[in-house]
Amino acid sequence: MERERIVIFDTTLRDGEQSPGCSMNLEEKLLLARQLDSLGVDIIEAGFPISSQGDFAGVQKVAAEVRRPVIAALARAKKEDIECAWDAVKVASKPRIHLFLASSDIHLQHKLKISREQALQQTKEAVAFARSLCPDIEFSPEDATRTDPQFLCAMVETAVAAGATTVNIPDTVGYTMPEEFARIIKTLLRDVKGADKITLSVHCHNDLGMAVANSLAAVKAGARQVETCMNGIGERAGNCAMEEVIMAMRVRPDIYPYETAVVSEQIYPTSQLLSKVIGATPQPNKAIVGNNAFAHEAGIHQHGMLKNPLCYEIMTPQSVGAPGSRMVLGKHSGRHALASRYAELGYKLSEEDLELCYQQFIALADRKKNVYEQDLISFLPAPQRPISAQAAEVAQT
Repeated sequence: MERERIVIFDTTLRDGEQSPGCSMNLEEKLLLARQLDSLGVDIIEAGFPISSQGDFAGVQKVAAEVRRPVIAALARAKKEDIECAWDAVKVASKPRIHLFLASSDIHLQHKLKISREQALQQTKEAVAFARSLCPDIEFSPEDATRTDPQFLCAMVETAVAAGATTVNIPDTVGYTMPEEFARIIKTLLRDVKGADKITLSVHCHNDLGMAVANSLAAVKAGARQVETCMNGIGERAGNCAMEEVIMAMRVRPDIYPYETAVVSEQIYPTSQLLSKVIGATPQPNKAIVGNNAFAHEAGIHQHGMLKNPLCYEIMTPQSVGAPGSRMVLGKHSGRHALASRYAELGYKLSEEDLELCYQQFIALADRKKNVYEQDLISFLPAPQRPISAQAAEVAQT
């Protein structure tokens, strides 16, 4: 059965870059954009052109040189922003203008100091003007998940009537919960006139750690575009992590029967490139791309891995382009893992010698975090000679 397609909108170069300390220069943006192209994302949001001359130049450069994906530029719902975004992105083979205006009462009253009626009028005028310049228009009602549902429907309907081709529902401050977000999406699809003629998108932040869960709940409810950042970077606690959304769909097609154009084997290389560019690596236990994502220390886990990796890995490292599983030798490791490491080093030990080495290994592992190869070799009863590489391979199996 043919699966429905989910559009992946990557905003690493825009919302991701807004992470403190994660700014990128023009060449770095272009380098990452080319890798995102190789990764297979459908849309690259390249920046916020009016924010600076450097951002304008970066968006324009990406739009001119990265030709397969849609290239989007962000703009406030203001004429000058929209004109600037269009000037930056119009050289793209597939340009998009993405404009936004706050919809929640707290934003309208305290930040913009405008009424709901004024917000609807501004939405109508801004979307119509943007559509007069570009055929592909995305509109986002900022802070949508804290917006009165009836007013949110009115704002979305206004944007659709004015010419928006995609409407994005942002959980701007990471406030909503999965079942609640699913209800919002279903309400919009049911109550907004013309909702069936546009793509409904979601953009989730991770302030309560729910960005990926909320995005997947929205997809189940009918959203067909997901906005993500590589490594989950972004404002405050970050954005929905692309790698987690993609692999959730790949590993659990029984729950998420959808497909994307993303080449999963390019996930880890993209993560590594981003880390190098911004000088910030994901936390070690980060799902999919963290240093420990395919590492095993506990003895029972290592034993299971040696028998069959499926015991403790629900995806292969190769499926995301990672180098491979790692057996970490520490105080929780068992004899099977130690024997395997000795075999890798070229030593096949008798049960008696392995036990002697294991007792020394455990005593040392209790005293320090890392046990090195030279430590293992020092435990060997004399005399021990390495076996051949071919014999070592046989010993491991």
